Amino acid sequence: MTPSTSRRNMLRGSAATAVLAAAGPALAGTAHAATAHAAPPPGAPHVGILLYDGYSLLDPTGPAEILARLPGASVTMIAEKRGAVRTDTRDVAVVADRSIAEVDRLDVLLVPGAGNRGTLGAMNNKALLGWIREMHRHSVWTTSVCTGSLILAAAGLLEGKRATTYWASAEYLQSAFGVTYLPQRYVRSGKIITAAGVSAGVDMALYLACLIAGEDTARAIQLAVEYAPDPPFDSGNAANADAQLKQRALELLAASQTASFGSSV
Repeated sequence: MTPSTSRRNMLRGSAATAVLAAAGPALAGTAHAATAHAAPPPGAPHVGILLYDGYSLLDPTGPAEILARLPGASVTMIAEKRGAVRTDTRDVAVVADRSIAEVDRLDVLLVPGAGNRGTLGAMNNKALLGWIREMHRHSVWTTSVCTGSLILAAAGLLEGKRATTYWASAEYLQSAFGVTYLPQRYVRSGKIITAAGVSAGVDMALYLACLIAGEDTARAIQLAVEYAPDPPFDSGNAANADAQLKQRALELLAASQTASFGSSV
């Protein structure tokens, strides 16, 4: 057994012990049977997260960490084809378990954002846009993170609506697609919820969890994943950033997205 495996088992064992201790000795003997045979709650959501070449890693995985904790929920990574799909830096890949041809209904659709390469590629991909429109027809919620809102807009879903996006894409979202941009962490417009850049997807997912399962559950999920942001710098809001910092931020993004690391994998 490797050290990492031992650590995982220790953590799982500690968590199980804590749960059983809280539930009481009488429940301990039946915990396994109850878990094994429990049916998913009525209306348990099927969440589908679209992956495409060049997406930003936290855009799909941050919300997935939240939404997968909803009682009975299933979260599926979906792409044009099954298999590994690489991020904007090309260093990391996430596996899509289903292709778009295999999915015809979703309760929740989430479209992540990307750098220029990924966003423009998705915005010009007729197959992806058509699939997004079809999922939206029947979805309970259609959501995006970062420049994923540009992809929703390219699919024709945001015209005349309010939305947010990555701060550097706000002007383009408004001028090209007739969207009213709001500089907020997340914006709801009917059944569409858009999130601002990258990390805002976690905030949006908690809001969505509240809409789906109620505030108590959403609060409990937030505690479960210990989401209590306390960054060392107060520089994450574009509204408070000067031109020099914005330029540096965009330069760093561009450099990371054009690096050759992992490109031969």
